[in-house]
Amino acid sequence: MTELEEKALEPKQVPTQFIDWGLTDYQDAWDKQEALLNKTVAVKTENRINGTHLPTPNYLIFNEHPHVYTLGKSGHQDNLLLDEEGLLEKHATFYKINRGGDITYHGPGQIVGYPILDLDNFFTDIHLYLRTLEEAVILTLKDYGIESGRYPGYTGVWLDPDNDKARKICAMGVRCSRWVTMHGFAFNVNVDLEYFKNIVPCGIDDKAVTSLEKELGYTLDLEEVKGRLKHHIADLFQMKLI
Repeated sequence: MTELEEKALEPKQVPTQFIDWGLTDYQDAWDKQEALLNKTVAVKTENRINGTHLPTPNYLIFNEHPHVYTLGKSGHQDNLLLDEEGLLEKHATFYKINRGGDITYHGPGQIVGYPILDLDNFFTDIHLYLRTLEEAVILTLKDYGIESGRYPGYTGVWLDPDNDKARKICAMGVRCSRWVTMHGFAFNVNVDLEYFKNIVPCGIDDKAVTSLEKELGYTLDLEEVKGRLKHHIADLFQMKLI
């Protein structure tokens, strides 16, 4: 086999810009996501109309949020157990947003990931997309000696998913427009789990929520966890992070 033939068989590495926004106000992050998604959709529209082949950008964004509850399109506001006064007492905000799923919580110590990807550059299968994100979290947990998996009928990553001790460690909810994704996942690392008591997480009232810190019994280096998770996402999606 020639060198060119060997190169042709190598898996493609899709250029993807990695950005860590740090601690970011939820509305600011949502606006920035929308802007990046619209920018990518505009390129795809131009290609379709003009018959051009301009490359579309891909982004993998990590951040944390101040205390906030978000309700997806299929959710019920009754699953938020706080009124406006209660939100103020908890120093938390609340948003109805345009992702799938029900209600969840974001806060410091949680890795919130926003892949804004043109799936035409990867694979056009939203279910495979979600399973691949889940797999990246599962592999990250395995790095820390924790076995995890999927709970039938629900998205996200769970511990002990096959018995009555099932507890969720990573929630997911995405939006996809013309195969461009936004929103993503929330991975509980050192997050304050008390805030989950103010909601019915993801609309599931009979399952617990956990964190990496709770399972291991010590506070994690968040940057180290981010590095491991970023590596697994890039590897599974065959990304070339830039």
